[in-house]
Formats: sequence, structure tokens, C-alpha cells
Amino acid sequence: MSSRPGEHRDEHVETVRLYALQALPGSEVPLVEAQIAACAECRQELEALRPVLEALASWPTDVLRPSTSLWDRLERRITAETGRKAVPPSPRAEPEWEDVAPGISCKVLATDEASGRVSMVLRMAPGAEYPRHTHAGLEELHMLDGELLVNETTLVAGDYHRSEPGSSDHRVWSKTGCTGILITSTRDVLR
Repeated sequence: MSSRPGEHRDEHVETVRLYALQALPGSEVPLVEAQIAACAECRQELEALRPVLEALASWPTDVLRPSTSLWDRLERRITAETGRKAVPPSPRAEPEWEDVAPGISCKVLATDEASGRVSMVLRMAPGAEYPRHTHAGLEELHMLDGELLVNETTLVAGDYHRSEPGSSDHRVWSKTGCTGILITSTRDVLR
């Protein structure tokens, strides 16, 4: 029972926030989902958090990962408040950025040697230009940010570009710098 006005609401809001961040123990998730289903204010709070969470999801992981000093402070605070030692999240193997050409780097997400396909995050610095090439297989590009010129087509964040096998790109250039998700052939022919 609440000891002060608004305490029940504050507890619900905090629980919804923890749920949205996926920071609740698994055993509590069904209870909170039931709470959200039954409470219009909780659903409204969850909906208000969606744009923030979507924005966070697009941030580079090194920005979201707490520094050692921050983790130490958080650990001390959690221990003081709960009486239990905080357990840091287990580290995930994160692909490294590789420089593949002047001003161009990529982070390979997956490679299928049998089909000759690779998916990656591609980053181009302002003024970077990729060499002319012919596509050995289907190429798909989804722009995340910046601007990219592919032949005579200008692509911006949110755009999708598809290149068929055998087609050629005579100019791939970014004035502003850009980032995109690229799924392509490992057998493209550079000219």
C-alpha cells in the first residue's frame, strides 16, 4: 500500500522504465506486462519511451558501454542500496572496424563463404570515394546516416539501394560522410 500520494504511480513508472530497458529479472517480466496491459498510464509511459529507446539503439555501442570508472560508481551505489554486489553485464564479442580503403571502414557482421555473401556496416568519411566496380552478385544497401552518391543517385538516411548482379558502379562517393548496412558479394570486380 502506498504511504504517500503518487507513490504507487511512481513505482509503476519506474517499473515500466525498467521493463522498457529490459533491465528486469525474467521472473518479473510477466507481472509487469500484466500491469502494463491493465494500466493506461503505464502504456502511455511505455509509448513515450519508444522514441528514446529507438534512438539509443542506433548509437554506437562504445557510447552506450559504461566506462570502468562509471561502472565502479554504479557498482558501489547498487551495493549500498541493495546490500548485494552488482554483476556487470557479460562482454559480447564485438566485430572490429577495419579500414578497407582511404576514408572507408567496415565492420563485418557475417560472411557466408559458400555463397560469397557478406553483410557489414560501412562507414565513409567526408570526401571518400569507393573504386569503380562490377557486382558479382546482388548488392543491397540501407543508409543509416549521411549522404551517398551511387552513380547518379543520391541516397540519404532511410534510403534503400539495390544493385543487380552484373551491374556496375562507376562512382560511389560521399560529400558529407555516411554510414550504411551493406549486403554484397565477396567476389565483386574492382576496376
